[in-house]
Amino acid sequence: MGAYFDDLETRDEVEREAEMFGRLPHFLSQAMAQAPGLATWLAGVSASELTSREALAKLPVLRKAQLMEMQAKNPPFGGFADETRLAGRRVFLSPGPIWEPQGDGADPAQAARAFFAAGIRPGDLVHNAFAYHMTPGGFILDQGARALGCTLFPAGVGNTEMQVEAAAALRPTVYCGTPDFLKVMLDKAAESGKDLSSFRLGLVSGGALFPSLRAEYAERGISVLQCYATAEFGVIAYESTDESGNPLPGMILNENLIVEIVRPGTGDPVEDGEVGEVVVTGFNATYPLVRLGTGDLSAIMPGISPCGRTGRRIRGWMGRADQRTKIKGMFVDPKQVAEIVGRHPEVAKARLVVSRDGETDAMELQVEPANGAAPDVGALKGSLRELTKLAGAVTLVAAGSLPNDGKVIADERDYSA
Repeated sequence: MGAYFDDLETRDEVEREAEMFGRLPHFLSQAMAQAPGLATWLAGVSASELTSREALAKLPVLRKAQLMEMQAKNPPFGGFADETRLAGRRVFLSPGPIWEPQGDGADPAQAARAFFAAGIRPGDLVHNAFAYHMTPGGFILDQGARALGCTLFPAGVGNTEMQVEAAAALRPTVYCGTPDFLKVMLDKAAESGKDLSSFRLGLVSGGALFPSLRAEYAERGISVLQCYATAEFGVIAYESTDESGNPLPGMILNENLIVEIVRPGTGDPVEDGEVGEVVVTGFNATYPLVRLGTGDLSAIMPGISPCGRTGRRIRGWMGRADQRTKIKGMFVDPKQVAEIVGRHPEVAKARLVVSRDGETDAMELQVEPANGAAPDVGALKGSLRELTKLAGAVTLVAAGSLPNDGKVIADERDYSA
C-alpha cells in the first residue's frame, strides 16, 4: 500500500464535490422510491434539482427526535430504510431509541480509511474494545479493521481483567475503543504484572481524547489517533499524521458523505470557521438519510491537511447543539432565537444568555448588528416576548464580539448555589 488508502483521498476538492452532487439526484430518486418514509419527508422535492450545496440547504434538517417519532409510529425504521436489502444484514438499537440497519459492503461505515490514516496496516492484530451488544459501535470498527486486512479480537466492553489477560496472551499491536479504556487496561496490567507493551497504535472514538491522555499514551510508546463516528453514518471524520507520526490538526471528512455545518436550531449553513451543528447526507442505499442533524457541534477548518489528503477538515467534536433550555418553567429552543433573527434583517447574530436575578430566572438577548445597521431594541423585545412567551432584556453588542462556540442559548445559571 502507498501513503494513502486510495486515490479518492487526494483528488481535487472541486472534483470531489462535482462527483457527489452528480450522483446525488439519481441516488435520492431511487431511495425515495424504496423508502416511503424518506419520500414522505421530502414530499414535493425534485431530486433532479439537488445538484449543489445551495439546493441541498433548502431541504429541512431531519432531527433525531423527529426520526424517533416516525420510527415509533411506523416501526422499526419509520420508512427510512429499504427493507428489501436487509437479508443477511444486522439491525442495531441505539439510545433514543433509534433503530439502524447495517449498510452495504464489507466496510459499510468506511472505517478502514480511519485505521489506515492512524498508521494501521494489513496484518496488524487489533484489540477491539467497543461494544458489540445491540449498538453498532463494535461492528463499525470491526468491519473496518477486517476490510483493511487486519486480524481482530472482538473484546467488547467490561471484564477488564479478562481483557488484560487476553491482550497479554495475544500480543495485539493495535487498541481500538474509547479513549479512556486503554488507560484502564494499561493501569490494570501494571498492577497485575502483565505485559501490554505490544500495543503500538490506537484508534479511538466515542469520547474526547484529551491532549494530556494522548501525551500519556505517547510516553508509553502508543500513538493514538481518534475518529468521529455516528451510528447512522459510521466514520464521518478522522485524524491523520505527518511523516513522523505526529497528529495533525483537525479531522478529515470521510469520502462519500456530504457534511454541512449549520446554525443550531436552523438548517442554515454557517460560514467556514463558525461553530455550528454537523448535518450529514449519506449514500447508504439501505438507510438513505438526507440532512440528518447529528446534534454535535464542530466547524470547518481552512485549507487542506499537510498530510496531503484533500478532503475538507473539521475541528472535531466540540459539544452538543441541543440547547433547549427551561426558563421560568417554559422551554426555549434555539429555533425560536433563529426566528427572532429572521424577523429582523438588521440583526446578524444573536445569543440568548440565561442567568439568575436573585431567586428568579433572567434572560438577555445579545444582538450583533448587520452591516452597521441599528437594530430597534424595543421591536426585538417584542419579538422575544411574542416567540418565547417570556420577557427579557435586549443588549446590542459589537459586530463579531459574540463567542464562536455554536451556542445560541447560553445557560449561565449556577446550579451548585
